[in-house]
Amino acid sequence: MFGSPRMRVAAVAGPLALLLAACGGTSGSTGHASGPSGDPVSGGVLRAVLVSEPHNLDPAILQNNNRGQALLGNALYGTLLTNDPETGEVSGDMAEGFTTSDSGKTFVLTLRAGLKFSDGTPLDAAAVKYNWDRLKDPTLGSNSIQDASLIASTEVEDGTTLKVTLTRPTPRFGGNVILSSLDWIASPAVLKNGAQAFDADPVGAGPFALKDWTRGGALSLTRNPSYWNAPKPYLDGIDITFSSKADQRFNSLQAGGADVSMIEDWGVVAKARTAGLQVDVEPVGGGQYIALNQARAPFDDLAARQAVSAALDLDALNLAINQGNGEVADTFFPKSSPLYNDIKLHSYDKAKAQQMFDQLAAAGKPVSFTFTTFQGSEKIAEAVQAQLSRYKNVTVEVEVAEWADTGRILGKHDFDATVAAVTFQDPDPAVARAFLSTSPRNSVGIDDGRLDDALKAGSSTAAGDARKDVYTTAVQRLVELVPGIFYQREPLVAVAGTKVGGLDLYGTGSLLADGLWLSK
Repeated sequence: MFGSPRMRVAAVAGPLALLLAACGGTSGSTGHASGPSGDPVSGGVLRAVLVSEPHNLDPAILQNNNRGQALLGNALYGTLLTNDPETGEVSGDMAEGFTTSDSGKTFVLTLRAGLKFSDGTPLDAAAVKYNWDRLKDPTLGSNSIQDASLIASTEVEDGTTLKVTLTRPTPRFGGNVILSSLDWIASPAVLKNGAQAFDADPVGAGPFALKDWTRGGALSLTRNPSYWNAPKPYLDGIDITFSSKADQRFNSLQAGGADVSMIEDWGVVAKARTAGLQVDVEPVGGGQYIALNQARAPFDDLAARQAVSAALDLDALNLAINQGNGEVADTFFPKSSPLYNDIKLHSYDKAKAQQMFDQLAAAGKPVSFTFTTFQGSEKIAEAVQAQLSRYKNVTVEVEVAEWADTGRILGKHDFDATVAAVTFQDPDPAVARAFLSTSPRNSVGIDDGRLDDALKAGSSTAAGDARKDVYTTAVQRLVELVPGIFYQREPLVAVAGTKVGGLDLYGTGSLLADGLWLSK
C-alpha cells in the first residue's frame, strides 16, 4: 500500500519497494519552479493553452505526455498512479497499492475505498478491468496499446482489488501505467454509449468535469464537487484553448492572456525565464530524435541512415531551432545516471556524408525522402532540409501534420522521417517501447536480436553493474544501426504566470490538475 495520497513508494516495506520502483532516476533535478507563497487558496478559473485540440475525449485516445492532452486527461479522469519526476519513485493516487510478489509476472491493484465517478456511480475494480481490457482493442487506435498488450488477463477479486497477469515478467510495469492511458479510468457505462455520446458528457473520477466544448476553439472544465481527494481541486474550473505555436503560447502567458502552458521549444523556454515566468523542467534522459523508417526506402538501407546522420551538424540545428539554448543529447544517459556510459550518439562528418550520398547515387539509390513533422515542430524539419540542401544526391521534402495525428502516423509507420522521442527517468519501459522489435510502438521498424536481448535483460535485471552492462550494449547497437538521430534532450516543461501555484509534473511531463491554484 502506498499510504496517504501521493506518498512515495519508498514508504513500502520489504522487497516490494524495489519492485514498485518503476523508474530509477537518471538525471539531476532542476527542482520545481517557485509559485506564490502560502497555502493554496480556493477559487478562480485557470486559463491553459495546450498544443493541440483532441479529436475526442476518450481516455484511450488522449496522449499522456507533455505535448499531448495530459492536463485534460488528468483533469477529467484523475490518476491511478503518479511518480516523482526527480527520483522516478511510484506513488499511489486513486490506487492505494500496486504490488507484485513474483518479480513482475502478476500485480495486485488495490483501489481506495469509496471512489466514485462524477455521476455518482462507483469507480471499482470492474471499471479498471473494463478500461484496461478495452485498451487492447486495435480498432481504437490508442497509442497505449503496447502497454495494455503486456496484460494477459485481469481478474476482479473484489470491489477494490484487481489481479493483473502480464504476458511476461515486467517488474517496473508501474512505469507503463504512468506513461500511458492505463492511468485514466472512465465510466464503462458511458463509454458503451458510443463516441459521440461520450464526447458530449464524458464521465471520469477526476478533479474536473466537462462544462462545454466548442470544437475548433475552446474547452471548459468545471470543478467536480465529489472528487475523492478534498479539499482538492482548488480551482473552480479550467478554460483550455489551443495553439500549435510555442511562441504564441509564450506571448499569451507574457501578456497575461493565459496562466499556464507546455512549451516544447528550448528557445522559448529561455525567453520565459528571461520574462520572469515560472518554468518547471522535468529532468530526463534519452531525447528527441529524427526517426528514420527502416520499413521502407530509402531508410531500409543502413548506408542511407548513416549518411544523413553524418551530414547533420547538431550544434547548428540547436542554433536554428533553439537559438542555441537547447541541450544536445551527446550521450543516451546523462552523467548523473547510474547507467551512464560515454558512447557518443552522433558524429558529424561532412566529407564522409557526401561520399556516402555519392556512393548511394552511383548504386541507383539517391537519397530522397519526405520529413513529416507536426504542428509546433516545423523548425527541426526545415533546419534539416536546409542543412541537407548543401549536399549533392540528397533531397528532402517537408510536410506538416496535426499533432493529434502523431499516434496514427507513428503507429502505422506512415513516414520516411519524422520527429519522435524516447524520454525517461529510467529506460524501462520507454526504450523497449520505442526499439524492441515486437513493440507496437517501434515506429522505425528496427529488428535486431542483440538489441532485443539487451532491452529484455534491462527490463528484468536488478539495478547494478549487470544492468549497466546490458544498457551499454543497447546504446551501442542504437548507435550502430541508426534508427534515429538524437538531436536534443526533450523539453518537458510547464510554464506559468506568477500567480499559479501547484505546478506538479509526473511521467513524461504530464501536468497534474488537482493541485493547481491561483493566488488572489
